[in-house]
Amino acid sequence: MPKYLIKANYTAEGMKGLQKDKASGREKALAAACKAVGGKLDAIYYALGDDDAFVIADLPSHVQVASLCVAVGASGMANTRSVPLLTVAEMDKALGEGMKYRPPGG
Repeated sequence: MPKYLIKANYTAEGMKGLQKDKASGREKALAAACKAVGGKLDAIYYALGDDDAFVIADLPSHVQVASLCVAVGASGMANTRSVPLLTVAEMDKALGEGMKYRPPGG
């Protein structure tokens, strides 16, 4: 199953909700949301810096990622950005494809 990284930034209201629910409460909610679309929450990490949280999830496809991110965004409590992740084996396969590409001016 494809793995995705979802970066999240809480709004001020979202931070208030996090204080109320606690990180463990958000983990349970995200695990349930991933399960509802046929996936699995792998991990959630909170961070200091440009992003407030990083979610790693196994989800069936980009359609389910979009569904999850739209639901989160529509809540008004957080903004998300998703990144599809590749395993080492998948990257090796991509490197072995022998892609022909002509750069601009080349």
